Amino acid sequence: MQAAPVRATAIPSFTDALRAIESLLMSGGQRTARQNAWTSVLEDRRRAKARVEAQRVFESAASSRS
Repeated sequence: MQAAPVRATAIPSFTDALRAIESLLMSGGQRTARQNAWTSVLEDRRRAKARVEAQRVFESAASSRS
């Protein structure tokens, strides 16, 4: 009798496991809404960083004129 061949399977990462659970629990619309919300958060952070940088430039220009 021969032993069954052993298959090497990749162990899913924690992120992969969470995404699998998420796909089971959430419908497609909720997942899309969550992704859109996260994209908005990242864009808000980018704009805030640009605003702070612009503020520094304006303050630097104002102090140079004085």
